Amino acid sequence: MKKMFFLLIVAFFCGIMVSNAQLGNIIKNAKNKAKEKIPPVVNAGNNTDNTNSTDTSASKADTTVTASTDQATIPAAPPVLKTYANYDFIPGSTVIFEDNFSEDQDGEFPSHWDLTNGQGVLNKMDNQETFFLTDGNYVKVSPLVKKKKYLGKEFTIEFDTYLTEGAYGLRVHLNDSTDNNLIAIQTNSGGVDCNCGDKSLTGSFPEEMRYNNYFNKWHHFAIAYKNGQMKVYCDATRVLVFPSCSLEPDRVEFAGIGDVTNPIIFKNIRVADGGGMNMLGKKFTDTKIITHGINFDVNKAIIKPESMGTLNGIVQILKDNPEIKFEIGGHTDSDGDDASNMKLSQQRADAVKAQLIVMGVDASRLTAKGYGESKPMADNSSFEGKANNRRVEFVKM
Repeated sequence: MKKMFFLLIVAFFCGIMVSNAQLGNIIKNAKNKAKEKIPPVVNAGNNTDNTNSTDTSASKADTTVTASTDQATIPAAPPVLKTYANYDFIPGSTVIFEDNFSEDQDGEFPSHWDLTNGQGVLNKMDNQETFFLTDGNYVKVSPLVKKKKYLGKEFTIEFDTYLTEGAYGLRVHLNDSTDNNLIAIQTNSGGVDCNCGDKSLTGSFPEEMRYNNYFNKWHHFAIAYKNGQMKVYCDATRVLVFPSCSLEPDRVEFAGIGDVTNPIIFKNIRVADGGGMNMLGKKFTDTKIITHGINFDVNKAIIKPESMGTLNGIVQILKDNPEIKFEIGGHTDSDGDDASNMKLSQQRADAVKAQLIVMGVDASRLTAKGYGESKPMADNSSFEGKANNRRVEFVKM
């Protein structure tokens, strides 16, 4: 606006008459300049936030139910998470590895990862530490897990990735215990390519999310492997099914072709054991369901869209078993003080209750209670233990 005002003053003193049409063009150009996106810049060590990128995992058009300080806020109309109504991905029941880089320093290599080729560095995007793979063909990084073989016959892998127009998409390598590649999954702006032994399959994104509609946005990927069958999801869509991939990998590696100006960008990585809970089609007789598939924004009670696979399964159980009532229990790890963890766990339990009510569950069948860090199911002194303690439980009443 200062620039526009300066141009008007110059025009006046130069004796130039500015018409309404010309003035409109000046204003329009100024607004367009303000809307231009700034591409992500690799941080060489400065603590710089890139706040110009768009995060579709919780965008304004895909709002989830949130909880207020004292009680859950139940929206008047169903949230746009209805786009995930048929989403059936459910993460494995035991977390093997999880990292959002909250324990790491900006501009450094993350402490829970190994680098076998190329270069990588942490940079902030959207006020969260993000892994940039900045050099290599292929650059290769892998989670630091104590066991060389930690993937079983059933496992799930999740991550968020961001692709600019000039960059190559992230690759996921599923390797044997000596890091020989068995399965390669290539993400790109049009879909997913998957090679397993001598077999190769491709899955395309829906038209509305391909190419220009894919670039410069965060996308959530989920991979489910179960007894030789593999499924790959992106956001709300199941993109690819590999019905017979007989190779059994032991480890996961993230790779790709990266450089400083066009890095490979990803965050929020989770690897879990088990192919997801079989919630549907049977009478529910267990006393409780322990889930690690309902995820929230960091230190908030905003439910992430990828949680809908688990939530859809819970809704189906309640439909199939009309006599059941659940207490929704929110649990945290031991990071932070007790009071804050208790408050946050209550807000998250309230948010889950509100979301289930919006999805058609009678409120009288649900209660919500936050337990904070008071009921750990694993050792809070270990990286993996903390990940397993962050959970939502559904306890039959």
